[in-house]
Amino acid sequence: MSDHLILLIILFVFVNIWFIISLITKRNDVADIAWGLGFILLTWSSFLIAAKYGTRGILTGLLISIWGIRLAWHIHTRNKGKDEDYRYLAWRKQWGKWFLLRSYLQVFILQGVFLYLIISPVLRINKSEDTPLIWLDMLGLTIWLIGFYFEAVGDAQLVRFKKNAANKGKLLQDGLWAFTRHPNYFGEVVQWWGIGIIALSVKDGWMGMIGPLTITFLILKVSGIPMLEKNMESHPDFKNYKEKTNAFFPRMPISRKD
Repeated sequence: MSDHLILLIILFVFVNIWFIISLITKRNDVADIAWGLGFILLTWSSFLIAAKYGTRGILTGLLISIWGIRLAWHIHTRNKGKDEDYRYLAWRKQWGKWFLLRSYLQVFILQGVFLYLIISPVLRINKSEDTPLIWLDMLGLTIWLIGFYFEAVGDAQLVRFKKNAANKGKLLQDGLWAFTRHPNYFGEVVQWWGIGIIALSVKDGWMGMIGPLTITFLILKVSGIPMLEKNMESHPDFKNYKEKTNAFFPRMPISRKD
């Protein structure tokens, strides 16, 4: 049995377990918690299956673990004690009698497909022979750290903002959110480009670029920024915020003269 087939079986079982959890809890947004944990599972599974035990693989595994655990915990604490995320609630109503089938295929199975594409650079790293770290590894690590800063700090600033009762009904436009409307999404994409650059250090590592390209497309064009901004459009301050602040790439905010 090939390594890829073993990993696909592991991923399939993982996805189905979380689908069952969603049925028990009656919350499809548990898929968001599973997202980061799935990467950790496949990262270390591929590391052990390949049995190369290289320094680069350990480094990558630690980076993925730090990212995945932080993200899963952040989403868990954000959702705890609240209703199901508005996106999943909307689908629950729209899908009607097809809810179970479409949830299974369009939420959990599809998420597994994207996960396997995005993790491509990690799989390339883990199956490669152990070689000394080079400048590409250091560059990738530096880029990953920048991305982690934007995602972790951006999330923390948003949590702190929402906890302050004085900010009820307001739109966060300070901190990292003054430089980009989605610092957490920017950070997630940048982290995967960092991993992709590390993969360039190994043979055929360029083939792993399907990973950062996929997450960039999803965040910019599909389930990330477009869905969130559609929900934000009704906010009275959003038009002004949109005019002065980039959606993705950070820049100094533009001052407006009213």
